Amino acid sequence: MKTVVLHKVPHGFKFGDKPLERPANLTEDSLFVDEGNSPVGFFILKPPERLAKLMAIVECEINSPRVPKQRMDRKRGVNGKRNKNGTFKYEIVTQYSVTCGSIAPNAKMRRPYPNRSAIYDVKSAQRFRRAMYAAAVESAALIAEVSPEIYKRHTEAIQENVPEKWRFGEHFTSSISNFNIAAPIHIDKFNLRGCVNVIICKRRNSTGGNLFVPDYDTTFQQVDGSILVYPAWQNLHGVTPIVPTQEGGYRNSHVFYALAGFQPYP
Repeated sequence: MKTVVLHKVPHGFKFGDKPLERPANLTEDSLFVDEGNSPVGFFILKPPERLAKLMAIVECEINSPRVPKQRMDRKRGVNGKRNKNGTFKYEIVTQYSVTCGSIAPNAKMRRPYPNRSAIYDVKSAQRFRRAMYAAAVESAALIAEVSPEIYKRHTEAIQENVPEKWRFGEHFTSSISNFNIAAPIHIDKFNLRGCVNVIICKRRNSTGGNLFVPDYDTTFQQVDGSILVYPAWQNLHGVTPIVPTQEGGYRNSHVFYALAGFQPYP
C-alpha cells in the first residue's frame, strides 16, 4: 500500500454543485496522510474475503423486495444558478436508500430524541440487517489492521460521545445503503468529529460514480467491492455521474458512519 500526502488546492466548487464526469486519479491501494504525516484515511480496491462475502449477501438482499427502500426527496442547488428575483435555483432529486442502526435527534425535523431505524420493524429484512451489522464489525477490524492510529482516534470519539445503546457494530452509530445516487457536492456536517466513514461500493454494468474530493483534486476509482475510509465531515465531496452501460446497470454505496448528538441519551 502506497502513502499519499493530501495537499489542499484552490477550487471553485460549492455546496450543491454537481461533479462533472472526470477520470479517477487514485486507482491503487493507498494510505492518506495530511501534510503533518498524520494518517487521515485509506483506499482499498479489493475487500478482505469475509467482508466481501458479507457484502454479497447485502447486495442480494437489498436488490430484492425483502428490504423496503426509503424514498427521500432532496432539494439541491443548480450549480449556483439564480432565479430572476435573485434567489438560488433548486431542483428536487428523488433518492432511494435504506438505513440501519440509530437516528440522531433533529429538532428541525420535529424529532427531538434519538430513535432506531424503521428497518428493524420489517421481518423480511432480518438477513440484510444481520449482514450489515457483521460488515460493520469487519470494517472496524480492517481500520485497526490498516491504521491503528485512525482506529484509536475513531474508537475514542465513539466511546466518549456515543452510549452503547446507540452504537451499530460498536464502532459506528448507523449505516446507509444508497441506490444509484450521484450525490452533489456536500459535507457530512452531522457526523461525529474524529470518526471516519467506511464507504463500500457495489456496482454492475456501469461507469462513473466515483467519489470526488475537490479540496485535494482527487477522484477515487470506486470499482465493485472497493473500500474508502475517510472523515466525511472534514471536506466537501460528491459523486460523479453514474452511467449504466447495459440495462439494469447500477452503482450502490454502503456507508458505515458515526453521528453526533447521542451523548445526552444514555
